[in-house]
Amino acid sequence: MEPDRTRRNLRGWTIIVLRWIAALVVLGMLLHFLPLAAVRSAIVRVPPEQFIAALAGYLLAHALGVLKWRMVVNAAGAQLDRATSLQCYGGGLFGTLFLPSIVGGDVIRLAVGLRRSPRPAAVLAGNVVDRFLDVAAQAGLVALGLALLPGSLPESLRSIATRTLLAALAISGIVIVLGLFLRHALFRGRSMRFLRRLVRLRHALRSVSRRPQVLVAGWLAGTAIQSTFLVLTAWLATACGLHLPLRVWLFAWPLAKLAALLPLTQGGIGVREAALVALLAPFGAAGTLVLASGLLWEGVIVAGGIIAGLAAFAAGRRTGGAASQRM
Repeated sequence: MEPDRTRRNLRGWTIIVLRWIAALVVLGMLLHFLPLAAVRSAIVRVPPEQFIAALAGYLLAHALGVLKWRMVVNAAGAQLDRATSLQCYGGGLFGTLFLPSIVGGDVIRLAVGLRRSPRPAAVLAGNVVDRFLDVAAQAGLVALGLALLPGSLPESLRSIATRTLLAALAISGIVIVLGLFLRHALFRGRSMRFLRRLVRLRHALRSVSRRPQVLVAGWLAGTAIQSTFLVLTAWLATACGLHLPLRVWLFAWPLAKLAALLPLTQGGIGVREAALVALLAPFGAAGTLVLASGLLWEGVIVAGGIIAGLAAFAAGRRTGGAASQRM
């Protein structure tokens, strides 16, 4: 058992090193084609207090994210308190950047939530629904950006955005249809233990679906969170000297974030900046200014991830101490 665990740990840390190397390679390629001096000059234009204010806004938005995540998973029946929810959510933010996981911080969220909740299936179901609401919020922002840029949006970008949304809907539909048709074949011969867990998961999903007010509130909160991130990015970009209408950011920023979900680099670093440079170029945005604002936003994300990890550690110590006192 111990050699297997060692090999898994080694494989995990190899993945994280390779993904950080890939992030540095992508950023290096961007800096190769874009003058480094111009990027550095744009970054130093931003006052330190503005960066700190953006970081504060980022953390406040994620504070709303903690409440949203807890609301959704508890609607499924997870029964998690505030400290445990903070530990799950903050640990997930930290894990997305610094821990070796192919699926990001969800592993940390679930690892803590499954252990602390009396109904682990509810944590899993609620986390899936929460992710769906986040994707729906980003898709809504893209749709809003398309609606606000009917005339000024280049045909190539309009086609890319439309195809991306249609592909996402098509993939989701195909997965649902295949699941319906293949459910008997997939579950035939499974153990009773597995089937009981599956029934609990289905029951948890139904618990959420029977509370549409939670889904609507979660989608609105997710939209508010993503909109806050978008506005903060545009605010930092303006300080760098990049002046673009907010409707342009509404179109490009969510698409760049969706591109960053590809498991190529750690936390999407580099991929997000490359996507933004490509998406904003048709609107006359200078690549150096786009990259500078993107690097500043990455600084906010990294600093926020570290702070979230410390908050999760403190919340874990608190919940652990409370549990030991009850014993």
